[in-house]
Amino acid sequence: MLLSLPNWIIHLSSALEWGIAAALLFHYGKITGRRDIRLFGLAMLPHWSGSFFVLGYHISGDTIPILLDMSELINLFGSTALLLATLNLLKSTKKTSATSYTAALAAIMIAGKPQSYLGADIFDAILQLSSVVYITFLVLLLKVWRRDRTIFSGLTVAGFWFVLIFISVTIFCMYLATVVRGYPTLSHDDLLHGLAESLLSISNLMIAIGAHRKIREYKREQLNAIQG
Repeated sequence: MLLSLPNWIIHLSSALEWGIAAALLFHYGKITGRRDIRLFGLAMLPHWSGSFFVLGYHISGDTIPILLDMSELINLFGSTALLLATLNLLKSTKKTSATSYTAALAAIMIAGKPQSYLGADIFDAILQLSSVVYITFLVLLLKVWRRDRTIFSGLTVAGFWFVLIFISVTIFCMYLATVVRGYPTLSHDDLLHGLAESLLSISNLMIAIGAHRKIREYKREQLNAIQG
């Protein structure tokens, strides 16, 4: 295996934090009676399952690339699930039609010229398509938060957006590891790999802590209502 023990801890923590965040959001939806929030928590599960394929890829010493490809495919489903769950939340605001945002997504895809997504193989296309879907999800998530602050904590929303920082830094670290430092892949450069992955762990932790705060806030409001 290429990863050091500290790097493994970071990877495992990252996966665990995302799973906890999904469970917390599902629980928040349950105690508030919000089915749409529960569905959002469930929509986080595909991304969580995809993380185990990445872990399997690293366990193999990065020798089974199909595991990494499968994680990209699952992440596409995960990003789509998050987008659909967010569109469902938008419906609950009753201030705009979620259909218009679906049309906006279609416009983005057409404007992006799908044929330009074709990279070295189909999985490159999937990765780029997943990125477009995820960014669309982020924009709509921000709109949901602005219209109804009871659904998400600002920290949770910031955590989802922080994933973009993780992606940007990972790309830069890949360049440094392979071009500047001469390693075959980023995984071979344990320092830079751990640095990049730690940002994903921070992102997931932000999402989880934000969800936990909303649960505590709701319970405190309920307690005050009973005592008042």
